[in-house]
Amino acid sequence: MSHRPARAGTPRASGHLTDQVFTLPNLISFARLLGVPLFLYLLLVARADVAAIVVLAIGGTTDWVDGWVARRLGQVSRLGELLDPLADRFYILATLVAFTVREVVPWQFTVALLARELLLLGSLGALRRHGYGPPPVHFVGKTATFLLLTAFPILLLATAVPATATSAIGWSLAWWGLTLYWVAGAMYVVQAGRLVRAAVAR
Repeated sequence: MSHRPARAGTPRASGHLTDQVFTLPNLISFARLLGVPLFLYLLLVARADVAAIVVLAIGGTTDWVDGWVARRLGQVSRLGELLDPLADRFYILATLVAFTVREVVPWQFTVALLARELLLLGSLGALRRHGYGPPPVHFVGKTATFLLLTAFPILLLATAVPATATSAIGWSLAWWGLTLYWVAGAMYVVQAGRLVRAAVAR
């Protein structure tokens, strides 16, 4: 089956998008992406946990900034719609790998999050085969990402400064984030299934 162009009303038709690359929100997203290897170096090589916490906290708390700036300045772009969730996933995956190596989180938690990513990759592959782009980011997914990126620096802080309350807060946020992450993944799979069935029926 040949790839069809994105249809109106599908995830690729996101409204007023520009093809601009060098916009302020895109530069913020690029800066967030550059923070990923810096965080890995600080945590795994330099063992500078405090600096790693700072980088991770900045990357997490600025998660919403690029999207807010894009809407505020009218600079919503196609590249930006890809960069924002890409930066989120890189932060989450890089943190999981690093935390598993440092035994901050158990491997079961890492596997649970990676399994969701594999499920989503399969759905995206099915959408692309029928000419659809990735589904728009849902507020449930953004909430899950925010919870996870907030939980991670708290969990790392709990290893540096042992405190029952800090660990409890971090794990509460992490488990809620994992739950919502899977809820959002299920929503994406259902949406992808509907689009694929509609395409096959045509």
